[in-house]
Amino acid sequence: MSQSHYPHPLIAREGWPYLGGSFLAAALVTAVAGWPWGLPLWLFALFVLQFFRDPARLVTAPAQAVVSPADGRIVAVMPVTDPWLNRPAIKISVFMNVFNVHSNRSPVDGTVTAITYHPGKFVNADLDKASEHNERNAICLQTTSGHRITCVQVAGLIARRILCYTAVGATLVRGERYGFIRFGSRVDLYLPPEARVRVAIGDRVSAALTTLAELP
Repeated sequence: MSQSHYPHPLIAREGWPYLGGSFLAAALVTAVAGWPWGLPLWLFALFVLQFFRDPARLVTAPAQAVVSPADGRIVAVMPVTDPWLNRPAIKISVFMNVFNVHSNRSPVDGTVTAITYHPGKFVNADLDKASEHNERNAICLQTTSGHRITCVQVAGLIARRILCYTAVGATLVRGERYGFIRFGSRVDLYLPPEARVRVAIGDRVSAALTTLAELP
């Protein structure tokens, strides 16, 4: 669904079943057993509410900018081999904790040329080995200027569901919402080696708003 048509009611559509269940359970326990028993469930319901928030984002970066595909913290910036395109690349990884917004957004304007899903483990997504061992879903994009990049959703220790809504042949625009990962995770971005990196390890980034790199 394109950025212009995806409704932004502040809460992600993926969260409504969890929100409904958690608030209903809190209300029932409070009604039957009172506030002392219901309070922990109300706190959990508030946690679920903040986890599934999904604010609208407007990209203002210049055309050559690669924007962050996720909210979170930079945990890796390194030269590697892109395992999906089998070529040298610069890898930038964004770790999302349970308090970050978990919508995933396209980092560039481009066409989806491949989507590859791999089942795997669920080790802590903050660790670099998560890129190789965890459940993951990769989309390969060819930009309008001819560059090829790979954006990989990686499940984490708590995350147990990767959601990807795009398809091969689809055209994405920067900042367009294309997926969601439930409950803590990571996104790896593989860029051409000539890309100029604009972030460092430890930086806090916001999906669609922070420039991670610039393409020549």
